Amino acid sequence: MTTLVLDTPATPSVFETDESAVRSYSRSFPAVFTSAKGDLLVGEDGTRYIDFLSGAGTLNYGHNPDAIKDVLIEYLQADGLVHGLDLSTSAKADFLRALRSHVLEPRGLDYKVQFTSPSGTNAVEAALKVARLATGRTNVIAFGGGFHGVSTGSLAATGSTYYRQGLENTLPQVTHLPYPVSPLGAFDSLDLLRRQLDDPSSGVDKPAAVLLETVQGEGGVWVAPVAFLQELRHLCDRHGILLIVDDIQAGCGRTGSFFSFERAGITPDLVTLSKSIGGYGLPMAIVLIKPEYDIWRPGQHNGTFRGHQLAFVAAAAALRHYWADDSFVRQVRTKADLVADFLDRHIAQPYGAQVRGIGLIHAVELDPALGVEAAEVSRRCFEKGLIIETCGRRDEVLKVLPPLTVSQINLSAGLQTLVDTVAELTAASLGEVAA
Repeated sequence: MTTLVLDTPATPSVFETDESAVRSYSRSFPAVFTSAKGDLLVGEDGTRYIDFLSGAGTLNYGHNPDAIKDVLIEYLQADGLVHGLDLSTSAKADFLRALRSHVLEPRGLDYKVQFTSPSGTNAVEAALKVARLATGRTNVIAFGGGFHGVSTGSLAATGSTYYRQGLENTLPQVTHLPYPVSPLGAFDSLDLLRRQLDDPSSGVDKPAAVLLETVQGEGGVWVAPVAFLQELRHLCDRHGILLIVDDIQAGCGRTGSFFSFERAGITPDLVTLSKSIGGYGLPMAIVLIKPEYDIWRPGQHNGTFRGHQLAFVAAAAALRHYWADDSFVRQVRTKADLVADFLDRHIAQPYGAQVRGIGLIHAVELDPALGVEAAEVSRRCFEKGLIIETCGRRDEVLKVLPPLTVSQINLSAGLQTLVDTVAELTAASLGEVAA
């Protein structure tokens, strides 16, 4: 998450005087935004910004897509429920049917759907709870570089010390392993996990679950190898451990398939979804649970806003519009190939940058020898009309995360802005060194 701090105006705004210091994105992108459409955000001064942030993965279908907006307006005009706790409603039924017919059944999946409080961290909390209840065990395996949220249970599984500082003694039991790929290079995580599980004196309690992102977003866009995911599934089966995939940022089409784990041909025991599952940027989070692990007692995990009816309406409309056939995902893959090729030819090759990713989530990690900071690139891009955030252990990575619906024109324009900015800053930096 970008944490670049910029100078504030001479006259403090209401945000400086009234809002908590915990705010972050507004520090990195210091404009007051008034409207948005598709892949563009508009500031109050009329400046248009190409959006390579996508609400941190919440706006896969872009801002205010008409196909969803029209359905929402119609629902509101008819005085449809907006709040419903976990009552049975027509909006919820419509979403469940759309999810079943357009996502689960075509993939041979038979999950139960749990609605949690609408932030992704609560879906992770629920998944960890049910894994512990189902197995009677407490420990959880998570991975360095992972981000799963900042509430207590999910924070325990989040790797970053930035979020955990001062709270370590309050967090539930989690054992962290190195991710198979990271800034430190490749690591045989499965061999370490096997040794821990097979050795009764390893000091690691047998876990209830293994929790992971198959593509680490905030950690720096690291893509787990297919063989690793397949063998991890096998290892979990052998030891009676539940496999939880956190697909909150990487799901809903971001990697070129609806679920990020489809490329490995595996079926997790539990899947957490939030962000773009709401279809329109509306808050929504769910857990997909294999039926044999749906052991909840009524109300055992609850929340006042687990029944956000507008999100149900938007989500159902999104699934029917974008996932009724494979035309949308083919378009995503075409754009993904364009991004990968463009970044390789114009940044990786000429500047020695590391470019990695899958689908429409890519990382650009600049060579430190260039003397150019990712945060400075982000800031200069913003001045040129492109919103792109940083991520990684030390915010050293630029994350390319446009809406999946981004137009060819604005995708190319945004990428060119990024390339031009890197070129300008590199020239300035190397010029200073030479001088």
